[in-house]
Amino acid sequence: MNRSILFDSPFLLGFEHTRALVERAAKAAAESYPPYNVEDRGAGAIRITLAVAGFAPDQLEVTVEDRQLVVAGKRDGSARTEDSYLHRGIAARGFIRTFVLADGMVVEGATLEHGLLHIDLARPEPETRIVKVPIRGAG
Repeated sequence: MNRSILFDSPFLLGFEHTRALVERAAKAAAESYPPYNVEDRGAGAIRITLAVAGFAPDQLEVTVEDRQLVVAGKRDGSARTEDSYLHRGIAARGFIRTFVLADGMVVEGATLEHGLLHIDLARPEPETRIVKVPIRGAG
């Protein structure tokens, strides 16, 4: 992957994490299967819906790794191969789909219904912190 010229500037020191985040997001955007929707549900809530027709709940896995949501679908090898298809338009392959999460985003749950996997995320309001800084005299 080509490195961004912006982050190679000598005036942006210590932004390696941001560069890695942008590169991960670009890689995730290049993926095309399975199709998905991202819905803003208001008040910081987001729902990601993936079209996973043909997958059972035990063939799907949702994990969060280092601020990256990973959705994986694994097909077992027990599919009947003796079937003769006149047309096969429903994909029968496994997948890994990733989404980069902002700081503070949490996965509240996942639901599989009618071939759609719904993943609900939220960004809880951060707790207000007040830190009193002591003032010292100059002498």
